[in-house]
Amino acid sequence: MSRYVTVAKVDSLAPGEVKAVSAEGKRLALCRVGDEFYAVDDVCPHDFGPLGEGELVEEHEIECPRHGARFDVRTGEVTALPATEAIGTYRVRVIGDEVQVEVPE
Repeated sequence: MSRYVTVAKVDSLAPGEVKAVSAEGKRLALCRVGDEFYAVDDVCPHDFGPLGEGELVEEHEIECPRHGARFDVRTGEVTALPATEAIGTYRVRVIGDEVQVEVPE
């Protein structure tokens, strides 16, 4: 079972921005690519860097601010070393002006 939790307002994130958010105690990096929103784990598996403080590069990639590891925000897959392990991704929906992330119950 899972449910959706509001983590931000649509206008709180401009296209190309990343924001650290919390959903039911889980740290996530919320990313906006154009009009689409993506949520991934906020922790880089390489050195536990805060992805929510990273940048979006190459449109759908988030870059860890510590050592430059990159991940595809759509799939969580590694796109650049030094990370070798994928990150978790979460379903996102927009209802009105609220951005909601699906979290397990």
